[in-house]
This record gives sequence, structure tokens and C-alpha cells, in this order.
Amino acid sequence: MAKKSSIENNLKRRRAVASKVASRATLSAIVNNKQASFEDRIAAVHKLAEMPRNSSATRVRNRCELTGRARGYYCKFQVSRIALRELGNQGLIPGITKASW
Repeated sequence: MAKKSSIENNLKRRRAVASKVASRATLSAIVNNKQASFEDRIAAVHKLAEMPRNSSATRVRNRCELTGRARGYYCKFQVSRIALRELGNQGLIPGITKASW
């Protein structure tokens, strides 16, 4: 089980990303627009730099929904490899069976 503070910090980052996604998209569109004036593009870069770092989507860490484990994460199921195996052995995930030959 991951530390409660790590899980909460990640949730805080997810909320920050969700609240700033629109403003980040408009500013990055201005920066990437080659038709915009140089001054407007530089101003947009400075505004992006002034935004909180935790509002960037790359700061969010994929964590297991059950345990909070950060490594061995399966995006399709949103759980770690350990939790996936336990749930698969219990038959709680449809289509997942233990391999045997």
C-alpha cells in the first residue's frame, strides 16, 4: 500500500490538471501558431511558465485504484500487476484466467 500522502498529492494534481486544461490548451495553441505575432507568442510562453507546475498533465502519476502502487500499472484495468493477478484469480475480471499448461 502506498503512502496516503502520495495518493492524496496525486489526486490534488489530477484536480489541478482538470481545472487548468482549457487555459493551457488555448495558450499552447497560441504558442504553436506560426501566424501569430512574435510578441503574442512570447507572452503566451510567459503565461504558461507562470502557471502552477502541478497543473501539467505530465506531473500526474498512474496509480493502482486499489492499492495506490505506482509501478506495474495496467492502463486497461487501472490496477497494478499484483492487484490484477489477485482479481483474476478470484474471477472478478471477465476474460482473465491464470495460464496453465
